[in-house]
Amino acid sequence: MHVALLGSIVWMTGHPFIFPSLGPTAFALALHPHEHTAWPVIGGHFWGIVSGLTVYTCVASGLAVTGEYAPFSEAGLWLALSGSLSVALTAIAMLATRSAHAPACATTLIISLGLLPTLTEGAIILMSVTLLYGVHTAFFAWFERTRFVT
Repeated sequence: MHVALLGSIVWMTGHPFIFPSLGPTAFALALHPHEHTAWPVIGGHFWGIVSGLTVYTCVASGLAVTGEYAPFSEAGLWLALSGSLSVALTAIAMLATRSAHAPACATTLIISLGLLPTLTEGAIILMSVTLLYGVHTAFFAWFERTRFVT
């Protein structure tokens, strides 16, 4: 249900408010609705975005994993480095700030491999995760209030 709302935003705006790492985040929230606080979910994706944008800009700007690269190609090397370094940086940042959220490592790969590599797309990812978490929190607060009303 929560992702469907974001899907309608994609349809209305044409912007990528749904992306691969959003699925595991939505599933984790649904599976354990009361165990996730905002900081690990939103903060984890924040660090994934910052790390992905930083490493991509420094290492692989202009490249994207949208097809095959020849073995041992220079472009393939830069993308491999970009992906590897961004995951490491994301993990370090999440652990240092106590915001560990595994799907954020997929977010950093989406960015650092050139699939959504712009600052605007990073902002959209963060807005989408924040909206997903907000809708999740509001829904379960409403559900808790109304299920005991007779």
